Amino acid sequence: MVDIAHQAAINPASAKDAAMARALVPLRSIDPGQWRALAQRAVEPNGYYLPGWELAVSATARGRTDASALPAFDRSSKRLIGLMPVISLWRALKIPLPALVSAHPYGTLCSPLIDRGAPIEAATRLLQQAREAGAHALVLNDVALDGAAMNALKEVLNRDGLKPRVLSSYIRASLDATQDGETMLRDALGTKKLKELRRQRHRLEEHGAVVFDVARKPDDIRPALETFLQLEASGWKGKRGTALIQHAGDATFIRRAVPALADTAQCEIITLRAGTTPVAAGIVLRHQDRAFFFKLGIDERFAKYSPGAQLTLDLTRHLCADPAIASADSTASADHPMINPIWRGRFAIGDVLIPLRRNDPVVALIHAALLTQGLVHETARLIVHSIRKLRATGLRPKALPSS
Repeated sequence: MVDIAHQAAINPASAKDAAMARALVPLRSIDPGQWRALAQRAVEPNGYYLPGWELAVSATARGRTDASALPAFDRSSKRLIGLMPVISLWRALKIPLPALVSAHPYGTLCSPLIDRGAPIEAATRLLQQAREAGAHALVLNDVALDGAAMNALKEVLNRDGLKPRVLSSYIRASLDATQDGETMLRDALGTKKLKELRRQRHRLEEHGAVVFDVARKPDDIRPALETFLQLEASGWKGKRGTALIQHAGDATFIRRAVPALADTAQCEIITLRAGTTPVAAGIVLRHQDRAFFFKLGIDERFAKYSPGAQLTLDLTRHLCADPAIASADSTASADHPMINPIWRGRFAIGDVLIPLRRNDPVVALIHAALLTQGLVHETARLIVHSIRKLRATGLRPKALPSS
């Protein structure tokens, strides 16, 4: 089975014929103007698949470089109507089976760009491009399960007698920014919690006037980004070695992506200061009428004042007051302890296996391999969590048996 899988595994670099070369191309070869135009027409916003962001990720971000793309063009072959950044299943998970996987854009959303003017044609051509690239299945990670992009793909699959399989899912927090900010916060948190947060803010004011600042222009956003990077590295992410600035490729990516999106008014950095001291900062992407809360960094010396929550309260008011924004995606994990109580909207995010041929036995192999991989990952995650919990209590984990 392994030998057969290796023979079938996708290797874009070895594609010789023109059809395969057209089906799967380097992401950097997509015309940026066509890409930007498609993003403006996309049936569902995804700030992480904007060209200024994803090209920067693919250029230098650690473990995410050199992504490929499935492009879909209209009947004239001139107008880009769909785009799905992808990598092989082998590269993603070291599974030697013929499937393509969403290229992960650092943010936790991989819904493809599909033209709202031709969603069925775009979805049809994206799936056909994957077949021509030699794939038997697509694995879309972190997609909005009930989003317009996934709905277009499901309609085409249903027409072809195919059915997607949800591998895993969770519910994520979002913000309805069409509401009045103060009313929304009062309804979400209640009078008692808001009073406690106001008390903490008054205490924070003892260190200087508390000011919420939004940097949008490239000249303003660059120093604001450096403030964010320092804050992120000063906290637990820095201790774990996962802060952006700690890895040259990641630092290069974010320093390229943020100004690039600021040039098109699609990124801003929010900062909360007490006097001259920044106590929290975050990066927010904007695509069409939706905002995406990418990352948050805080100065943990001020942790007792809840600086992350204070920043999020101000961001909520800021987005609700902006007529251009209708909603915001927290892009946070399930049951996030800080943002879930504040942003009470919810939607389903999941990983989906899309078969490309009817009654294909290879898809069953891919499905089984993904389930096994997921079980191994979850077991490892639970072991690591248990060890950290033991260390936090001052106990030492027992040695594992040497079976």
